Amino acid sequence: MNCPDYNSPTALKTILDENSMAMQKKFGQNFLVNENARKKIVDSLSISDGIRVWEIGPGLGAMTSELLSRGAVVTAFEIDRGFARLLRRFFCDEIADGKLKIVEGDAMKTIKKELLLNEIPDRFFGNLPYNIASQIIGGTIEVGVRFEKLVVTVQKEVAERMASRAGEKEYSSFSVLCQWAYNVRTVADLAGGSFWPVPNVASRTVLLEPTNDFPNCKNSEFFRKMVRTLFSSRRKTVRNNLLSISSAQIVDDSLLACGISPSSSVET
Repeated sequence: MNCPDYNSPTALKTILDENSMAMQKKFGQNFLVNENARKKIVDSLSISDGIRVWEIGPGLGAMTSELLSRGAVVTAFEIDRGFARLLRRFFCDEIADGKLKIVEGDAMKTIKKELLLNEIPDRFFGNLPYNIASQIIGGTIEVGVRFEKLVVTVQKEVAERMASRAGEKEYSSFSVLCQWAYNVRTVADLAGGSFWPVPNVASRTVLLEPTNDFPNCKNSEFFRKMVRTLFSSRRKTVRNNLLSISSAQIVDDSLLACGISPSSSVET
């Protein structure tokens, strides 16, 4: 393992300059240069020898290095070709030993391929933009995949949506989906100064662990469609929203069976 100083923005900038690389805003790239924060986040994954971890967006490998040092077997998904090339250089021994695999490309596409090729990993981990977080978490739940521990760092407002309860301002279809499959709790709040470059938003790391009463839903895709439909027009009643995907008779019978008032709002 021949890695740069992950605590030094100057050292990281030097690596980028030497390789004629620049940070890509479109990929939401920021390096976590706070060593204590990195350790605390990895602590929440409960890593031991041989634990299989999927890491999204490893960048230059700061978190990858921490994971490997604790005995994890890591598959890292990296969309940036320059970062992927440097990771292969920094971790050439670990790759040769089968402890690290680099999967290059858009994680939204490559994860689906890996799920078909491999057993589900023990842990899922990453620093994710909102749209990626919702698509990956939602997409894996939809195909029946839940991880023993899922730890993601996202914008603080996104983390609040993930954990928000009915009746709260941030409550959304994403809240329902996350809490349908997982228990959500906060690991750490990360100030902008913990990253380089400094982002314009506050970040929060959250831990998702499977719920014990996850329902055996025969049609999870329809469930997701129903939830999205309910939240598409928040000012309408539950009944009026559901009428766009089913008949009045089925909607009325279903609401009655569930003890839900047809005139209630989706937020409640």
